[in-house]
Amino acid sequence: MYRRLGRPARAAQPGDRELAVINAALVLRRPLLVTGLPGTGKSTLPYQIAHELGLGRVLYWPITSRTSLQQGLYQYDAIGRVQATATWRAGISHPAFASDSPQAAPAGEAGPPSVGTFISLGPLGTALLPFDQPRVLLIDELDKSDIDLPNDLLSVFEEGSYEIPELVRAETETVEVRTHDPGRTAPVRKGRVQCRQFPIVVITSNGEREFPPAFLRRCLRLDLPQPSADQLGAMVAAHFSEQTASETPELVRRFLQRSAESGGLAIDQLLNAVHLVTNGTASMDSDQWQPLVDALWRSLHEY
Repeated sequence: MYRRLGRPARAAQPGDRELAVINAALVLRRPLLVTGLPGTGKSTLPYQIAHELGLGRVLYWPITSRTSLQQGLYQYDAIGRVQATATWRAGISHPAFASDSPQAAPAGEAGPPSVGTFISLGPLGTALLPFDQPRVLLIDELDKSDIDLPNDLLSVFEEGSYEIPELVRAETETVEVRTHDPGRTAPVRKGRVQCRQFPIVVITSNGEREFPPAFLRRCLRLDLPQPSADQLGAMVAAHFSEQTASETPELVRRFLQRSAESGGLAIDQLLNAVHLVTNGTASMDSDQWQPLVDALWRSLHEY
């Protein structure tokens, strides 16, 4: 499949420089590591890609300090399976029984609980299923991860596949498991998942930590710049209205000036100020404006 993101149709979309890097990542099948200040559009980029290329629902994987690679691939409810097996042996009906009969079944008459019932694929695991078209996966805020997670991702990115040991040992060759898509299941053969189309992986970072060189070499890096006055105007129009955007160019100009002086501000800091000005809570001409600006537009390094 030939993948390419088109030219920006609106000022708030990526510019030519950003599009060149994005398209290179799409063609090379390499993860895109996106950095930039909060509010510059890092997390919305995969949704733009999925929408423009018609690739459906974006798979979202938020990262925390406790996130592991296996959580992204799949989760296995071993305790639930033990409990369901004990229930089956006692001859009590259970939703996990292989039998579809709604009636209670004595032990041995209905099959034991299917192992696939207790396995749920995570967002990364679902993205690597053999779809005819690539899925878009957002790995959000990798900065927060455990130190080993970036390197753990490398082998999965290189192979485009992974193994589920619980299914390798299963007696049935093909097992149906739940996916990260609500209400959807997928067959897994011999416990191994191999992608047919490598997913479009967008990894966001706030630049709060350094990643291992091997990980950085595997990714294409894209640093989203501070939006221009026109792009900020488009964002104001999208959040409020075109009329609001036409009434606040001076506020946008002051925001850009303050952002340059303080080393960068987040876009939501501008939107908060726009909201206060447009609903009549604050006025740029009042004596209270400067103290309010100092509270709203604090440098990100001060938090």
